[in-house]
Amino acid sequence: MDLTFSKPSEIVKLLFERLRKERLSLQMTQADVAARAGIGVNTVSNLEAGRSVAFENVVRVAMVLGRIQELEALFKPKLDSLDDIYRYEHSATRHRVKKSRPNG
Repeated sequence: MDLTFSKPSEIVKLLFERLRKERLSLQMTQADVAARAGIGVNTVSNLEAGRSVAFENVVRVAMVLGRIQELEALFKPKLDSLDDIYRYEHSATRHRVKKSRPNG
């Protein structure tokens, strides 16, 4: 599925349908995942239903399902050149962005 033009709710539904299928392919119950992740069964159920849960719980479930590498790559910087690396390394410190003044 191309996620480019999807609504956020559609992406959430797709991702958590995949999560459920992954759990089932590993022959794990929601209770198994919850116990291994240190979260409640209701949290796993809410996650699979696409309801709001803490992001840390998503990470915990991904770890249990062996999918943490995919999450780790989520906001990995795209560094295609030495200039990109330089900009990335120097952007680690916080800088204020100057507001533009209206003409007049």
